[in-house]
Amino acid sequence: VQLVESGGGLVQPGGSLRLSCAASGFPFGSHNMGWHRQAPGKQRELVATISSASLSKNYANFVKGRFTISRDNARNTLYLQMNNLKPEDTAVYYCSRGYSPVTSWGQGTQVTVSS
Repeated sequence: VQLVESGGGLVQPGGSLRLSCAASGFPFGSHNMGWHRQAPGKQRELVATISSASLSKNYANFVKGRFTISRDNARNTLYLQMNNLKPEDTAVYYCSRGYSPVTSWGQGTQVTVSS
């Protein structure tokens, strides 16, 4: 199982980023997936989840209306579109196979929101 995140970086407040998570080594289209984040000195927290066929999506209250989770099962890729970013969104973002429980983690990608 391999999950590789990309797309992080430095962005100004109010800006946007799209994170990607390339999956391999397992039947991606058969698994629920999630995005999580961990800010310095804080616990890792769940950001968004998506079911295997994209029929169900759920978001943490702190990102509702700003972030959108999606997936392309033909490309074995999970996405997180992040709009109207705030400084408090600064964290390492991780994708996961499964979310209750998580069965595999990616290595993470850093997102920094700062002027």
